[in-house]
This record gives sequence, structure tokens and C-alpha cells, in this order.
Amino acid sequence: MKAAKAKSETPIPTRKPSTNAPANLFLLHRLPIRDEESGELNVVIETPKGSRKFDYDERGFFKLGGVLPAGAVFPFDFGFVPSTLGEDGDPLDVLLLMDEPAFAGCVITARLLGAIQAEQTERDGDAMRNDRLIAVAANSRAHGEVRALDDLSKSLLDEIEHFFVSYNAVKGKQFEPQGRLDPAPADALVKAGAQLFSRKNNGAKSASAKPKTHRAKR
Repeated sequence: MKAAKAKSETPIPTRKPSTNAPANLFLLHRLPIRDEESGELNVVIETPKGSRKFDYDERGFFKLGGVLPAGAVFPFDFGFVPSTLGEDGDPLDVLLLMDEPAFAGCVITARLLGAIQAEQTERDGDAMRNDRLIAVAANSRAHGEVRALDDLSKSLLDEIEHFFVSYNAVKGKQFEPQGRLDPAPADALVKAGAQLFSRKNNGAKSASAKPKTHRAKR
């Protein structure tokens, strides 16, 4: 009896990543500032409560930003408001109160409570404004009645400020709280951040439209 010929197997095609993907695919920092239905802030979580520090990369992924000292954890979820920029060139930071920790990349609708005004001094001595917005998840049960920083205990606000002071000190930076803002002036910071983001991106588009100058390699 002749052995049956083995059927030739069709090779499984290898799927190559598309080079025609939309430019804004998964770019969380370009999401709308506010939720379309409620008008509340959109907050992108970078670092969940109790987690090590993660940083969002504008190419569309998260990377490890640093490991906190033993016993130090983020007191609440920490993230940013998309389509905004602060004086430091990064999206506006938000500390978000909610019932349970979320995860890196989670987008949460939040109610703005106010802000901690602060000046941050880098290792090289450069100082700049680096305020921290404080918000609460819109659907939070534990913090459902909270509408402003005044609704939070003074001890909790002091602990939040102390966390940012000590966290930056570990990195060789100085974080100096200078005041606390109510929701209205804090919202003005968001609007200013949106304008800065818009100016930067419109400028980038204008620059990309100009013919590039090719310099000779040295």
C-alpha cells in the first residue's frame, strides 16, 4: 500500500502592522477636555491609588515613571486633563478622589473641586508653576456630596500637599504649595491650559506646512 501523500500546509500569513493607522489613534492626550453629555472634566489616569508611578507617553503608551520609597504610595488616583498644557509643558495634573482605584489609561468623568497652587523647582534650579488640580469621580458614592476643597477635611488636604512635597524631594526637586483655589479659579486654569495646548498645536501645524530646510551633515 502506498503511503498517502502529506497535504501541503498553507503557510499562515504574518500580519504586519499597518502604516496607515490614523495619526491620533490611542493618543489619550488629544481627547476632549470635557465629557460631551455632562460637561464635566475628562481625566486620564496615569497612576492608580497605591501604585508605583507610571507616565503616559504621547506616542500612545505608558511607561514606568519611578518606584516610590518603601511605605510611600499615591494617596489617590493621579492623572491629567487631556488637550491641556501647563507651564511645565505637560498636561495639567489631577489628583482624583474615587471609591476604588482605576487603572492606567482609564478615562474618568470628574467634577473639579479646586486646585493646589504650587511652585516647583527642578534640580537645575529652574522654577515654574506646577499646580495640582483636585477632582472627584462624577459617579463616586463615597464623595458624592463633595463640591469644593472646603468640603474636604483640612487634615486630608494637608496630607495631600505633604505627599507632593515629599514625593518631589525624593527626586531632588522642591515643591512649594502656595495656596488653594475654589472650583471657579481652578476651572480658569483648565481654560488657560486648553488655550496653551491649542496654540502649541496650531503652531506645530503651521511649521509642518512650511518647506523643510535640509542641512548638510557634519
